[in-house]
Amino acid sequence: YAVPAWMVRRHPGVLAQTHAGPGRYGPRQIMDITDPDYLRYAERVIRKLIGHVCGHPAVVGYQLDNETKHYDVCGERVQRRFVAWLRAQFGTTDALNAAFGLDYWSNRVDDWDDFPDVRNTINASLRGAFERFRRELVTEFLAWQASIVREYARPGQFLTHNFDFAWRNHSYGVQPAVDHKQAAQCLTVAGCDIYHPSQDDLTGMEIAFGGAITRGLLRAPYLVLETQAQGFPCWTPYPGQLFLQAMSHLAHGAHMVEYWHWHSIHNAIETYWKGLLSHDFLPGEPYREACRIGEAMRRLAPAIADLRVKSRCAILVSNDALTAVESFPIGSADEPCDYNRVFRFLHDAFYRANVPVDVLFPEDADGLDRYDLVAVPALYAAPESLLARLRDYALGGGTLLCTFKTAFSDEHVKVYPDRQPHLLADALGVSYSEFTYPRGVTLSGVGLPAEQRRVRSFMELVTPAPGAQVLCRYEHPHWGRYAAFTRNACGSGHAYYLACLTSDEALDALLPGVLADAGISLDGLPRFPLCVRTLEGEGRRARFYLNYSDDARDIRALEGGVDALTGEPVAQDASLTLGPWGVRIVLSRA
Repeated sequence: YAVPAWMVRRHPGVLAQTHAGPGRYGPRQIMDITDPDYLRYAERVIRKLIGHVCGHPAVVGYQLDNETKHYDVCGERVQRRFVAWLRAQFGTTDALNAAFGLDYWSNRVDDWDDFPDVRNTINASLRGAFERFRRELVTEFLAWQASIVREYARPGQFLTHNFDFAWRNHSYGVQPAVDHKQAAQCLTVAGCDIYHPSQDDLTGMEIAFGGAITRGLLRAPYLVLETQAQGFPCWTPYPGQLFLQAMSHLAHGAHMVEYWHWHSIHNAIETYWKGLLSHDFLPGEPYREACRIGEAMRRLAPAIADLRVKSRCAILVSNDALTAVESFPIGSADEPCDYNRVFRFLHDAFYRANVPVDVLFPEDADGLDRYDLVAVPALYAAPESLLARLRDYALGGGTLLCTFKTAFSDEHVKVYPDRQPHLLADALGVSYSEFTYPRGVTLSGVGLPAEQRRVRSFMELVTPAPGAQVLCRYEHPHWGRYAAFTRNACGSGHAYYLACLTSDEALDALLPGVLADAGISLDGLPRFPLCVRTLEGEGRRARFYLNYSDDARDIRALEGGVDALTGEPVAQDASLTLGPWGVRIVLSRA
């Protein structure tokens, strides 16, 4: 993960060629994960390490690598492999040129031997394919490591990996450089790293979306292999926050919480990424809180280890759509918007409403019927098979919620040449041809102040079909005749289309109606910053009541049971007091 200087001197090829040019020694993550010399040394290290510890009775599992990605590797070897990968798919350059639109601006390729370096391509189809190929390199690299470890692992020992997420000064959304779903198939337990704002900015939203993504990789509990103890100075936790965070991880299905790292180091790049112990090695507030967490987990484990998150709602995410939106960004320079912004826009609204969600991937499309509601953020690039599955889900009785920029192009980022949204227009009850950036546009149909009704970043000029219900229109002298949010009864289900990015407040106001069509009521549930999360199974239930605020708050117990940490009885509808950043956990019979 951080190659030694002698290896670079002996084998310069271990440094990755990237979009920035030849690699230079110094940082970590600078190696070419396809380089034969690098792989030879890596295998020696893996075999020496695993061979030394595999027989020790304390070793219960193995973590492969660390936040593995492709590290922007795009040198000559990778380019050759990419051309072979395309050739295996398309057979002829004519087929490739037609699928990718390479005739445009003389980008046509007439011989596989003339294939150009793709680092400077302006073709979104070619760029999207290269990103898909590089994500497959990561899948291949982790599977190769797993195959070596399995030669040594005893029965019952697990294999995991700490997947990380897109980064925006903290964990933010779907990781663009790894296909988590594919890469996880070589593991027995999925794992992740979750870092998030703290102090007054702590919301638990990153814990929720990171848990939902990781839980969905193998449809099972997961491990939090890294999260912050203290971290940067701006992340130094308030008293009680580490405990709240740890219990939140458990509430979303985690079976382990590990901190990066044990003690703060005294030099080098991560000097101020502080651990459970500070530089003086003396027990402080984070250490004492970790002891409290360990004791709570010891008490909780027998009661909750076999319980699971059961969600009635899901969000479908796509790495291909993410890459396509990067090629054609949503929004203006003043109000940019990317794929993960749309994903978090939807996810965080469910979170604020206290409605748990699973995260699905295109490979999970056959399982849509397990859910009462499926939300689809900006599915810009998708094959017809996936779009048909979404349509059939709604026609078959599901509630489908799609946002703008869904069903616009095929899997090769070639725009479908008929009514948008392709294959979904009839089910959604909408169509459009034009779109623009909103300037001075607000929404009608939501009883909020004007600033909270403002349309942001992007808007489609949607015409509803006969019978479709217009829930919101644009308030604007020229765009007022177009729909912004619609509901359509289709088959035995319902389909909603949100044609623009709204404020969080507007989405919060619109979501309850969508949930009602899915048979999900918010009655009796609190609103953020109070959160309720539930684990259940085998006739038992554990409810986590979480207070993401600096004020003491009361919350109503949704059912009677026993306080898991104190053993005291809790009556149904009893008022539970949660201190600042407080937690209560109630065990009951389902």
